[in-house]
Amino acid sequence: MCFACLFVPLQGDLILDILNSQKMQERSKEIYKVTLVGSVVNVALLLFKFVAGILGHSAAMIADAIHSLSDFVTDAVVLVFIHISDKPRDKSHDYGHGKYETLAMTFIGMVLIVVAAGILFSGATRVKQWLEGESLEAPGMLALWAALLSILLKEAIYRYSMVKARELNSKAVEANAWHHRSDALSSLGTAVGIGGAIFLGQRWTVLDPLASCVVGVLIGKVAVNLLRNAFGDLLEHSLPEAVEEEMLQLVASLPDIVEPHNLRTRRIGNHYAIELHIRMAGDITLREAHDKASEVEALLRQRYGQDTHVAVHVEPF
Repeated sequence: MCFACLFVPLQGDLILDILNSQKMQERSKEIYKVTLVGSVVNVALLLFKFVAGILGHSAAMIADAIHSLSDFVTDAVVLVFIHISDKPRDKSHDYGHGKYETLAMTFIGMVLIVVAAGILFSGATRVKQWLEGESLEAPGMLALWAALLSILLKEAIYRYSMVKARELNSKAVEANAWHHRSDALSSLGTAVGIGGAIFLGQRWTVLDPLASCVVGVLIGKVAVNLLRNAFGDLLEHSLPEAVEEEMLQLVASLPDIVEPHNLRTRRIGNHYAIELHIRMAGDITLREAHDKASEVEALLRQRYGQDTHVAVHVEPF
């Protein structure tokens, strides 16, 4: 038996595992950096918003502050779950820990649903009081300035986080980016409501709680979209039809391979899992069939990332 022949592939697998581990550690550091930047901004804003909402007598600004508080909570969730999701494969997780990242996105969506419901209830209660003849206090200029500052900062953090999410192929960072965008949108609605209540006179003070209701609706919409995507991944939804068609065309472009079929796909955290059948001539050797299947795997990993899980079943025609 050639022990050297056995050692070479084992050594190659070990090197590959080390490189993948280093790559995941670098990815985790970048995700932590992005999330920490957002956390610092969130802490500063939520403190300023709460002060401005209380001193400025603005229900919309207090609602916006609660939204910023939920941003801070979800930042912490991302940090914890990303640390778990980037762990390498082990005996109890043959496909890795990528689903923890999807779980983080699910948690963020659920937090946003609760936040949206609370803001809507609070705003609707104050609108009801106004309709019943109760006088609402007009918000102060401090609340308006807080809303405008929040729009600028949160939109900047959204753009920064989204760029990093695409670079790192991270669904959790993308979900957090949309959370930042939802905060910017809610601050926009808040600014409109507060500005209207300030500049249009006492009879329009209802615009402040109405703005908080708009904030709740916007947050709820973002939450539903996040949960739809997260549940799709957790329930093993297939990848989009256009992506699957591209995969079949890539495989069919290789020589000596016909009728790639029985394609099954899903997402595992930030990478894909692909299984498919291919047909080749029945009179080729086992080594030739193996090499061609390996070529298919290499082509798919080159296109969709080296962490892509690929399983190829060979059939004769």
